[in-house]
Amino acid sequence: MRAVREALGRAGGSLADRAAALTRKRALDLALGSALLLLAAPALALATLVLAVRAPHGRGSVLLREARVGMGGRPFELRSLRTRRFRLDLLSRLPHVVRGDLSLVGPPPLRPDDPALSAPRTDPWRRELRPGLTGLAQVRARSGMPWDEPALLDAHYAEHHGTGLDLAILARSARIHLRTELREARRGKARLSDTDHRPPGYSGVD
Repeated sequence: MRAVREALGRAGGSLADRAAALTRKRALDLALGSALLLLAAPALALATLVLAVRAPHGRGSVLLREARVGMGGRPFELRSLRTRRFRLDLLSRLPHVVRGDLSLVGPPPLRPDDPALSAPRTDPWRRELRPGLTGLAQVRARSGMPWDEPALLDAHYAEHHGTGLDLAILARSARIHLRTELREARRGKARLSDTDHRPPGYSGVD
């Protein structure tokens, strides 16, 4: 009986720790997500206006709308601007972070028909974590490590996520995107596009 009580105590403590971690993660999403949205609002408004003027198909072509699956298997419509410059497509998803559809950091949001969701042994963490704007797989994909498969990195993040890791991933992601924009600007290729050049099936959360 003592062993049973100890096992139950450890399980209860693990659940409590997990709930506390998710609460801290949600608090970070609300605070930092709201601040980033406020800072990005002028750029997003300008980009929306420019895309609306240039849009060849009239209303509705400014936003890309995609079906995605969120925390607990709940489906939602992911909306993002049809532009990649300065990663405004990602910044335009910040309202999803504030609402709770997405987290700032997490595994990529999957389509409802993604095989990873219908596999017989679907990883339980896919239902316990909100998908993110960026994640460990996105910032480590080109590190050259032999175990850098996205699924393994997402599983590693799900097991070890915390505020410190989230902030480190956000900082790393910002540096990567800044270097990309500066490199494109030097090549003279950076411009606000009114079309979507992403290949079919691209999630855009990187």
